[in-house]
Amino acid sequence: QVQLVESGGGLVQAGGSLRLSCAASRNIFSINTMGWYRQAPGKQRELVAAITSGGTTTYADSVKGRFTISRDNAKNTVYLQMDSLKPEDTAVYYCKAENVYNYWGQGTQVTVSS
Repeated sequence: QVQLVESGGGLVQAGGSLRLSCAASRNIFSINTMGWYRQAPGKQRELVAAITSGGTTTYADSVKGRFTISRDNAKNTVYLQMDSLKPEDTAVYYCKAENVYNYWGQGTQVTVSS
C-alpha cells in the first residue's frame, strides 16, 4: 500500500508558475508509473502527465511544452512543474501511483486567475 500526499497548489495569475509535489509513504522505485491527473468542476478527471519507472514521460496535448513531470526516487517524490499557466488549468490536481493496484492522493487545488 502507498499513501500519497500532494502539495504546492495555490492561486496564481495567468502566465505564472507552480510546482506540485507528491510525496509517497514508501519507495517509489518499483512503482510502474506515477502520474498527475486533474479534475475541473463539472468535468471528468483527466491525465495531465505520467512518468514510468524507466523515465518515459507522457503529457496531455494541452500541457505539452508548459508542464514537466519528474521523479526523485531517493526522496520518494514526484513533481509537476507547471509554467505559463492558463485559466483553463484551474482544477484539483491528483497524484496517482500505478502498480499492481492504483493509489490516489487527496488532491491539491490549483487556481489560475486571468
